[in-house]
Amino acid sequence: MAVKIKLKRLGKIRSPHYRIVVADSRTRRDGRAIEEIGKYHPTYHPSVIEVDADRVAYWLGVGAQPTEPVLAILKKTGDWQKFKGEPAPAPLLVAEPKKARPSFEALSGEDEGKGEAITQKKKAEKKDEAAAESESAEA
Repeated sequence: MAVKIKLKRLGKIRSPHYRIVVADSRTRRDGRAIEEIGKYHPTYHPSVIEVDADRVAYWLGVGAQPTEPVLAILKKTGDWQKFKGEPAPAPLLVAEPKKARPSFEALSGEDEGKGEAITQKKKAEKKDEAAAESESAEA
């Protein structure tokens, strides 16, 4: 029985997620797997690659053959070079943590009054004008 390390597709139509699995070479792409040994999310920026290095080393040691996409992933993580005895590649890109956005109170100046309107309401202006006209008419 030939064993392959291949990708099992999950996710919606335009948002694929893959599991790196060990399966019989005769099974279909999303069929039954012997073991899941990793995850691959290509749509994230940077893409997420999680591989159980011990299990990959075991399966490569007993003769499992990786498919081309899995071979590329294993070369990026350095597991293939470790198996072949070659020097390790440069480390993978890691997403930077998002900075916390400052709150609204922190952005506003402390010397300004809080909760006061800058311009007066138009209704108040009309009442003041009507009162001024009535006073001028009385005089």
